Amino acid sequence: MAILKGLATGIGSLPHTDAEAALDLIFQCLPEIPFWPQLPKLNSKEGMVNQFTQNFPESEESLEIFYEKIINKDLDYFQISPDYAAGLYAFKKRLEKQPDLLKRVEFIKCQITGPFTAAASLKNKDGVALLHDPIFMQAYIKGLAMKALWQVNFFKEFSKKIMMFIDEPYLGCFGSAYTPLNREDVVKGLTELTDGIKSDQVLIGVHCCGNTDWSIFTDTPGIDMINFDAFSFLEKFVLYAANLQSFIKRGGMICWGIVPTQEFSGRETPEFLLEKLQKGLSALEKKGLGKDLLRERLLISPSCGLGTLNTEKAEQIFRLLSKTCAFLQKNL
Repeated sequence: MAILKGLATGIGSLPHTDAEAALDLIFQCLPEIPFWPQLPKLNSKEGMVNQFTQNFPESEESLEIFYEKIINKDLDYFQISPDYAAGLYAFKKRLEKQPDLLKRVEFIKCQITGPFTAAASLKNKDGVALLHDPIFMQAYIKGLAMKALWQVNFFKEFSKKIMMFIDEPYLGCFGSAYTPLNREDVVKGLTELTDGIKSDQVLIGVHCCGNTDWSIFTDTPGIDMINFDAFSFLEKFVLYAANLQSFIKRGGMICWGIVPTQEFSGRETPEFLLEKLQKGLSALEKKGLGKDLLRERLLISPSCGLGTLNTEKAEQIFRLLSKTCAFLQKNL
């Protein structure tokens, strides 16, 4: 089981239009768990939904070929090409050319957009969201698993463990009248997706930056890590202490999004953020979660992706994250 003890990573998107500048920031601030950056301001194909739709079926006629590629485990068919992910290829090239960077890496973090977020944004030929089309919904779950496996294979030469995050911001609305999903379908879909990715070399995380029913993630057996907005929703999250207790006992980890993004003012300090984090840890401990396990399986991050911000603010947030990580590890 991974011992994290306060390491830090990012969510996925950055506002940079220069992949090398984005990587400079990532490796300076997050050397132990760097991630390949999504750069939506560089190219619209790098938007969180578009980035993972390459070669996906657009009609029922194309489903047969699509499933044939899945059955044959044709990972090349599910590649994310350079025009969809400049940061992905620049990231790999940097690790190849700078072995000193690679030595510091504990995990390589990758990501896919979750099937519910993708299916809520995309429509079939009749204009119906794929979320309401069971045939295409099933195809997207299978296809996204293949996109994840392609990434694992893409980085296998480095012999590093992979953190594969499923980004599901849409599920932040789960339970509201505007989110037509039932709990059973969500857990079933996430279970099928994670079953398609799971291996000894891959830790699977899920990121949701809204407030949700966190038990949908604790009750999905394949999910190893939950990443939430700890800056804004800490009090709501700890209400699920009973679910989190069973999650931690089975080896689960929590990634606390303690550094604010949209709410970032520039006045936050590592001391302030650690105090906030400690309140969350104490609340869970009082409800029966083991102190040592919580700290061993603790990761920190920004509360959400930074792709909509400006580069100056993103850099300030990452520097604060790095300082908070160092402060946390001294005081954990």
